[in-house]
Order: sequence, then C-alpha cells, then structure tokens
Amino acid sequence: MKVISIEDYIYDFLDYIRVERNYSDYTETSYETDLDNYYKYIKSKRINFKNITYKQITLYTKYLKEEKNLNSTSINRHLSALRSFYNFLVLKGICISNPFKMVSSLKKPILLPNFMKYSEFEQMINSCDDSALGIRNRCLLELLLSTGARIGEIIKIEVDDINFSNNEIKVLGKGNKERIVYFNEHTHDALKEYINGPRDELLNGNSSDRLFINHIGGELTTRGVRDIIDKIILKSSINTKVTPHTFRHTFATMLLNEGCDLKSVQELLGHANLSTTSIYTHVTNDRIKDIYLHTHPRAKK
Repeated sequence: MKVISIEDYIYDFLDYIRVERNYSDYTETSYETDLDNYYKYIKSKRINFKNITYKQITLYTKYLKEEKNLNSTSINRHLSALRSFYNFLVLKGICISNPFKMVSSLKKPILLPNFMKYSEFEQMINSCDDSALGIRNRCLLELLLSTGARIGEIIKIEVDDINFSNNEIKVLGKGNKERIVYFNEHTHDALKEYINGPRDELLNGNSSDRLFINHIGGELTTRGVRDIIDKIILKSSINTKVTPHTFRHTFATMLLNEGCDLKSVQELLGHANLSTTSIYTHVTNDRIKDIYLHTHPRAKK
C-alpha cells in the first residue's frame, strides 16, 4: 500500500482551495509558501504531522518569530494557513481533530495606514510619458486612487465591466463578492485614452477581455503592478513608501478628511466589517487635531 506523504496532502489542499473554494491566486501562493516552510520544519524535527502537539506548535511559532524573524501578522497568516490545511485533513478523514484550533493568533500591533500626499500623486502622474506603456500606467494610477480598489480587483477588471455613462465599474472582491466602484472625470479621460489605442497596441494581435495588458501582450499581474509602481516612484523621486495598497489607504483617508461617513467608506472599500475601516479614523483624528491646534485662538502658539 502506497504511503501518502504530507507533500501530497499539501498539493491536494492547494487544488482544493483553488478549485472548490475559489481562493485568490495571492492567497494560494501565500499558503503554498507557508505550508512548504511548515513541511521543512517538521521534517527537520522528525515530527509526525498527524500527531503534532500543542507544545510542538508553540515551538514552531517561536521558530517563526526568532529564527525566521517574522512579525505577528506574518506568523498569524502561517497559523491561518495551517488551520485551513488541518481542517481539510479532518474533512478528508486523515486527522481526527485540528490541533491548530487550540492555538490563538498573536496580538497584532495597531499600525496606522500609510498614505501619500496629493502632490506626490501628481508627481507620479506627471512622470508617465505618452508612450503606450506611459498612457497605461497613468490610467492605472488614476484608477487606483479614484476607486480605492484592491490590486487583485484592479487586474481582474474587464473592459465590459466599465460603465462610462455612470462612471462606474463592477469589481469582484474578496469571497467573489461583486460591488460597484466609482471613478472621476480624470479617470474617465484616462480610461478612454488608454482603451482607444494604446491597449490594442500592447495586445499586439493577442486577445484578452482584461483591461490592463502588460508589455508582452499578456494580462497584467499583481507583481506587474508592484513593479510598475516601484519604477514610477524611482522616476518621480518621491520619498514616501508607496505600494499598491497605499492608494487604497489614501483613498479612504481623503474621503474621511472631506467629511465622508465611515459606513460609506466601508461600502466603497468592500470591507465586510466596519471595524476594519475604523483604523482610518486614527489618521483623520490626527488631521482634526492638527486643524484644531492651528485654528483655535487659545490653541495657537
């Protein structure tokens, strides 16, 4: 009788979350990395994955923190991947119970979201030239800031998802939930300019429904968007750390600073819980305090 290794079960699990659970490519890749790390660890320690104990899991968590130098967020992601993996093993009758259900997630420090100044965004826009790639990049930047959509949502947008009459786009968010995001006239013009010429030029005879095309005529990936932004930052000489998610943070911060209510921002961002959105109030509270200190006659220095 063939002995099935933990590696085989990991491959089966990754197929399961991709096909049956429809997890995103990013989540699948992250889980694969985390499970590979776990496999190598238990192999080096000669631990039977079916009988791992609470103490051994605690030592593994300590290993991730002290030897792999991972922060609380990354360790919690590891634990989440392993909880899901062992749930799968229980479902398939490989394990009797899930040992990772006993392990609590580490307390995460409250980190304020980073955001950019509007002047920095304008620098980025101005750094894009009028080549096909430059026009695409300008359109990408405008869309990121005007919609607040996640990078994974942006790259999945298809041309037919765009409603130019109402300046709306249908995006597919986490858990395959559809929602409508809105864009402004700057973005409207950037989209029209990109679609009416440069996009076909980048396709170079290929066929794709996706809005954003890479430099070789394929669909733009999350890694591709990150590379584009990194190059634009270098060209713009901006000192602020900017990632694709910075645009989302900036979007939320700008709306709240202009008086938009938290519930509306939650809907626009596609957050399932209001508590996720509430972190942005820390930023806006700092802004309110700054306004108070500079406007109240008894607060001025």
